[in-house]
Amino acid sequence: MQVIQDPAQFPYLGNAVVTSGTFDGVHVGHQQILRRLQEVARHSQGPSVVITYWPHPRLVLGPPPSHSELLELRLLNTLQERAARLGSFGVDYLLVVPFTREFAGLTSEEFIQQILLQTVGTRKLVIGYDHRFGRNREGSFEYLRAHSARYGLEVEEIPREDVDAVGVSSTRVRRALEAGDVATANRYLGYAYPLTGTVVKGRQLGRTLGWPTANVSEVELLKLVPARGVYAVWATTATGETWPAMLNIGVRPTVAGGLNQTVEAHLLGFEGNLYDQPLQVEFVARLRDERKFNGLDELKAQLALDAEAARLALA
Repeated sequence: MQVIQDPAQFPYLGNAVVTSGTFDGVHVGHQQILRRLQEVARHSQGPSVVITYWPHPRLVLGPPPSHSELLELRLLNTLQERAARLGSFGVDYLLVVPFTREFAGLTSEEFIQQILLQTVGTRKLVIGYDHRFGRNREGSFEYLRAHSARYGLEVEEIPREDVDAVGVSSTRVRRALEAGDVATANRYLGYAYPLTGTVVKGRQLGRTLGWPTANVSEVELLKLVPARGVYAVWATTATGETWPAMLNIGVRPTVAGGLNQTVEAHLLGFEGNLYDQPLQVEFVARLRDERKFNGLDELKAQLALDAEAARLALA
């Protein structure tokens, strides 16, 4: 898949089969649209194109968001994760349109003419039943259908019943993750929810307990971090090796006084140095809540139980 982040650099195709949207999470509802996109592209022998937008509109429109507002604006995917998921469906081109105030001001007519027709060369358009576009979300499937002959476009809308049948939305995925229900979130997504950061040196308290952890920092600011608790995850290192792991999200009340939230993973069976390297974890199961223990011995005993529970969940 070719990823192009400047519309001016997009190669005019003339016979493209296109869909557009935010696709945050690329969940199973989105996947229905992507599968249909590929079917239509194969039938018409045209390249498939996904148009998406970055950054999030709330970062562009209105006053600059405060830190607390940024925390509320949590996305399921980084741009890199979104691109990787879209590419896994065999999409030929991904056009990432920079979301600016100027772009937000385009009318539906200008969006169709400038982006769909002049930039991409769209011949067929596949969209979800509730897709809106253009300034103030004024464009709709009905508008496209009414003017399709003038644009030289064929337009197909994924029926509401097909999308609603899976009962999934990005909001539902977020709510599940915010509750720590990664099993439900993964079912909605169709894959294990990922989180990527850089391993930094912490206080190394886990090492003194016999359970060294990788302190995952520098997670992208807008990326949603699941609820506090202990999880079974798969951890992938910079070398591409994947290890079973247990992961704690929380404030470490037993050893750290409950001040700052951290994301720490213990890779089961791993020996080596991960400092300053990227680490991706994929959430499989929630094992328990984070809680304060009556001393280090009780904590160590629980960590042993967590390790066994993680192995079972990942088996």
